[in-house]
Amino acid sequence: MTDYNPDNWVVIKMKCDDPHYRVLAGWSGGYLDGDSWRMNSGITRVEDAGDRFNFYGSTGSCYSCGKESYTLRNNNAHIWTQLQELYGDKVEMMPEETDWLGMDWII
Repeated sequence: MTDYNPDNWVVIKMKCDDPHYRVLAGWSGGYLDGDSWRMNSGITRVEDAGDRFNFYGSTGSCYSCGKESYTLRNNNAHIWTQLQELYGDKVEMMPEETDWLGMDWII
């Protein structure tokens, strides 16, 4: 299993032919290494880990996301913009106040 600890994150609802939810994660780089982003394969479950939520993906990865870092930043905002351009109303960013533990991840 691969673990990721992003600096910031959002959850995207993909409302295409195969509806599912994904974590869009970002990392802020330094002078020598630039910003980076990843999007998981599709959320299958979530656990409360104190000050973090652990989102598990369909390929076995775990995104350990800080509860206070739900936001777009320069490291992932451009990907959100590209998703909107590509898919229009078939993508939706979930609100920060979403009850992640109460979600049914299988649409």
